[in-house]
Amino acid sequence: MRPRDPHEPGRAATPLELFFDLVFVVAIAIAAADLHHGVLENHAFEALHGYLVAFFGIWWAWMNFTWFASAYDCDDARYRLLVFVQMTGALVFASGVSGLAAGDFTVAISGYVMMRLALVVQWFRAATADPARRTTALRYAVGVALVQIGWVGLLFAPPWIGTPLLAALIALELAVPAWAESAGATPWHPHHIAERYGLLTIIVLGESVLAATTAMGAIVGTAEVWSLMPTVVGGLLILYAMWWLYFERPVHDLIVSTRQAFVWGYAHYFIYAAAAAVGAGLAIMIDVATHDPIPGLVPAWSVAIPVALYIGMLWLVCDRGHGLPLARAPGPVAVALTLLTPWSPAPVLTAGVVLVLYVAWRGRARST
Repeated sequence: MRPRDPHEPGRAATPLELFFDLVFVVAIAIAAADLHHGVLENHAFEALHGYLVAFFGIWWAWMNFTWFASAYDCDDARYRLLVFVQMTGALVFASGVSGLAAGDFTVAISGYVMMRLALVVQWFRAATADPARRTTALRYAVGVALVQIGWVGLLFAPPWIGTPLLAALIALELAVPAWAESAGATPWHPHHIAERYGLLTIIVLGESVLAATTAMGAIVGTAEVWSLMPTVVGGLLILYAMWWLYFERPVHDLIVSTRQAFVWGYAHYFIYAAAAAVGAGLAIMIDVATHDPIPGLVPAWSVAIPVALYIGMLWLVCDRGHGLPLARAPGPVAVALTLLTPWSPAPVLTAGVVLVLYVAWRGRARST
């Protein structure tokens, strides 16, 4: 398990990495579906809490595997078998996602710890094979292993300490890479990382397309289908614009240092969580219009908030300080206008139009 060359030409995602991504499709779909049903059952706060916790587990396990693979993917038999263990843990985690909103962490934590301990073994292998970065690899291995003890302890903690302990464990998970990399940066590949993040973005947007399609399929052939055309058209405009905004320009030049990589990588939690939540929001809008009425602006907010969060985070990590002034300026304006769309007669269509205009403005600014 020797370190990979961070300047290796033509570095691309491997078939094993693509296979690994597909396992996380299941967990993302379940988390979004639980958010959808929780809002419809008037448990929006509990559903959102469960969704954010579940998505942290999904995103963090995926991200740690991705960065490790970028630096040390040797593709031997032991590496593949350990990745299979991580994939199995992801499936166990996915089967326990539905229990998170109800406070049942047993199955989800079991799968999560399985994923993380397999990665600990990988880091011990890297520590043995890469003497120059031995301290970094050992810090990763020991740090990740110790935090897993905390996750297991959460299963036995009294209810009153559950939420503070959960927050502390998440903070510790996020701190381990910064502590480890301070002893020496791992040789991750910027182009490879950018491609891997782009591939997961496509998967997450695909989940939103699937959620909206499933909800729409339930009313095809009914009298409501034509009245929902503004929602359908607006939803398509939103999803197409979200894809356009993410892939508008190469991003590997935004992660040329460890500090930039941390900011860029961690911000993607909000980008991915928002993108998956858009599909749940579109499904909620369709269900509410047909057979599950919810008073107030909650259905419209379930689309507007994740869309605004997606736009805002992309602007912060990809535009601010990097693009042309005209391309940067409309970001906060687009966020503000999106958050106003719930008060419009057709909130989803209005949000779609806002995003299309935002894309057009950015394209015009970059071409001048």
